[in-house]
Amino acid sequence: MAERMSGAQRREQVLSIAAEEFATHGLHGASTEAVAREAGITQAYVFRIFGTKKALFLELVRAAFGRVADGMRRAGEGSTGLDALSAMGAQYYDLLADRTALLLQLQGFAACGDPEVRDVVRDCFGQLWGTTADGTGLDPVTVKSFLAFGMLLNAGAALDVDQVDETWAEGVRTRIQPDLFAHITTDTNR
Repeated sequence: MAERMSGAQRREQVLSIAAEEFATHGLHGASTEAVAREAGITQAYVFRIFGTKKALFLELVRAAFGRVADGMRRAGEGSTGLDALSAMGAQYYDLLADRTALLLQLQGFAACGDPEVRDVVRDCFGQLWGTTADGTGLDPVTVKSFLAFGMLLNAGAALDVDQVDETWAEGVRTRIQPDLFAHITTDTNR
């Protein structure tokens, strides 16, 4: 018998369970039946809360990207330029420890063959770009380099490079230092 919860509590429970399911299996491989079973509710109730499997997935993807953008924004507050970028980079690196959120972002990218998913992931990535550009005041080439470095960190975290004792893995684990992007500007990369 399902534990009595308020609607908001049940919604949060389903989101938590579904986050793990979608992070592991992606949009098409995830099972709303498995989510419902673990939550102790019916699959029909999952659909009543979220509408569709894709709507549930997209809510989770938006939230995963949103946590990163919000964390970066908070980290960079009170600074500009490379100081803000460094603080954002440190926060970004720390946020990679949330493996579920990381994998949800990557599953979002993987599902971009679906135009609706692609539009949502584009908006989410645009939010990361805006957070970085607006929060630092830096030029597009520096922002692009920073986000490219972040994508490499995402791949490394997904590969669990902390468990790999190889030179390449050590290189991937490199943290973002304050002067890492000092030489990468629009002026130096014309």
